[in-house]
Amino acid sequence: MIELIVLAAALASDCGAPARLASGGDYLNPSDRSKLKVVEQFHFNADVEALRRGQSGSIGGDIGYTLERFPNHHRALSAMARLALRDKSPQPRGAAYPVDCYFLRALSMNARDAQVRSTYAAYLLAAKREEEALAQLQAVIEADPENATAHYNLGLLHFKRKDYDRARSHADEAYARGFPLEGLKNKLATVNK
Repeated sequence: MIELIVLAAALASDCGAPARLASGGDYLNPSDRSKLKVVEQFHFNADVEALRRGQSGSIGGDIGYTLERFPNHHRALSAMARLALRDKSPQPRGAAYPVDCYFLRALSMNARDAQVRSTYAAYLLAAKREEEALAQLQAVIEADPENATAHYNLGLLHFKRKDYDRARSHADEAYARGFPLEGLKNKLATVNK
């Protein structure tokens, strides 16, 4: 409940609350997704997603348009985060908001969307904002305890902090759920865990 109050305050102050537009909605809602094809056709093609070039303007503008219509569009959020990291800018050229705002807007659309939180955590980790990433990863696991990727990333974060027991615990959870990468396992082996 406190998180939702903080989220609402952040949206009101800087990010603008997402509007329910006739041409968009909740990315996870099947009836809203019927409108997705038009938005993606004109603003989120393979070139935009791969950050090669914009379709109707700048890359940031096209991704931003997609996120204005579908705030929790998983692939568009990932693309916006990658664009910000690539360009070393918290607000990519053409985007109406900083990347953090796009994630806050997505969470206001559906606060239990584990994929949004996972993508946000990956962005925060890449931006070296570990405390915030930790909070998002813990929220992912609360919402989706079976999420192998979240367990793996949380294990990596704990390993980086030299909390090897927690890192091992999350590694066990990730690998029990079939996570394919062995990087965390290899790191733990270097410290006999």
